[in-house]
Amino acid sequence: MKKALLIFLLIPFLATAQFKNLKKKAIEKPKTIVGNTSALDISSGLKEALNKGIVEQVSKLTAFDGFYGNDAVKILMPQELFALEQTLRSLGMGKLADDGIKSLNRAAEDAVKEATPIFVTAIKNIKINDAKNILLGSENAATTYLQNSTNNALYQKISPIVQQSLGRVGADVLWAAIIKRYNTIPLMADVNPDINDYVTRKTLEGVFKMIAIKEKNIRTNFSARTTNLLQQVFAIQDTK
Repeated sequence: MKKALLIFLLIPFLATAQFKNLKKKAIEKPKTIVGNTSALDISSGLKEALNKGIVEQVSKLTAFDGFYGNDAVKILMPQELFALEQTLRSLGMGKLADDGIKSLNRAAEDAVKEATPIFVTAIKNIKINDAKNILLGSENAATTYLQNSTNNALYQKISPIVQQSLGRVGADVLWAAIIKRYNTIPLMADVNPDINDYVTRKTLEGVFKMIAIKEKNIRTNFSARTTNLLQQVFAIQDTK
């Protein structure tokens, strides 16, 4: 009888304790998922985020005015030719300068269209060392890692494409005319910049900048994490 009474008195306590235990497990469940996320999963999640940058952001660069109409990546006159630009405009040849700038951007737009698969392959093949530290790093840490790891190799692959693009849009002929005209101006030092090198580097800068925009969005906007893997991996970042 005493035993039955004791159990009866303990029922509310046991029920409360069980409820607290279940509540604690429910709260801890996300931590368990995060804790079990492997380095391979994190690496895969970072690659997926970078690849989304290609699909959703870099593809915008391939459109008409993708570079020229985007102030974040628009290619301006090479620094060593600022004097050239000012001189042309002062002599009433502003349209020639504008056409020169526009041709550089058209070449970049054309080149990215051809080179997009190269960027996708670079992301797929990249070996992300210390993926967790990259995940917990700055808002563009994965993009920066990709840039540092692939920039030289990408330059070698992109440069011939840019050179072909310069020819396709007529930028090479236009720039030869601009430089020739400038070099005939009295008292001006001759210039002969490597336009292909300049556009190649600016094209790569533009691509990485657009990938970084998407990475930041995934890091800061939960709705941008459109797959289970992205949600699971970037939940780790949210807890830092």
